Amino acid sequence: MLRLLRPRVPLLVHTRGTHGTSRIGNRDVVGHGPNGMNVYKDDCHFPFPAIRFMENDAEVCRLREREKGDWKMLCCEEKKALYRASFCQTFAEFQHPTGAWKFVVGWGLIMTSFGFWTTMFYHFFVNEPLPESFSDECQEAQLRRMLEIRTNPIDGISSKWDYHNDRWK
Repeated sequence: MLRLLRPRVPLLVHTRGTHGTSRIGNRDVVGHGPNGMNVYKDDCHFPFPAIRFMENDAEVCRLREREKGDWKMLCCEEKKALYRASFCQTFAEFQHPTGAWKFVVGWGLIMTSFGFWTTMFYHFFVNEPLPESFSDECQEAQLRRMLEIRTNPIDGISSKWDYHNDRWK
């Protein structure tokens, strides 16, 4: 009877917890982590990772025991070793620019150059030449013909032509 009243826990939660524990090894779980996962990531938006960076060994355990006492008794090197056991990088280290923008800009310029040369290839070797009607002489003749037949005399091109003086108004 009591078995029926107990809330049922999905197996997914149990599997996820077991799998996460096997992945982190001998590290301390010290927080919740992003999305509830036991992962380590240096991130300025989530400054406290769920697990410590280094696994617990004899040296780290000895330092953790000394950490529980007076911090004035710890030397600077021991404090740094404790920090490096918990975190991989400092804020200054993981926010420092890496220079990856140079790679991105370089590839962007290479692709732009490739596009330019492809356009040149198509212009000279693939596309046919423009029709004769695109020449300046032909366009002037077309304009003259439109004026002679008085195309759009009210508000179009013919309304801006002075037919008595044979020039634009």
